[in-house]
Amino acid sequence: MHIQLNGEPFELADGQTVADLIGRLELTGRRVAVELNQDIVPRSQHATTALRDGDQVEVVHAIGGG
Repeated sequence: MHIQLNGEPFELADGQTVADLIGRLELTGRRVAVELNQDIVPRSQHATTALRDGDQVEVVHAIGGG
């Protein structure tokens, strides 16, 4: 399936979840915010929120600094 990830085309296997996408991006365990079709997906729902062809996903992760 094809989604838009942070405004860019991105391909995933069918049946993937938000948690699967975060793992593929190597962001597991990091503080991330995920927006799916302009709705925030709570962390507690990452594993159960399925992605579908054509979805628009924004993933933002916090970067420490000072």
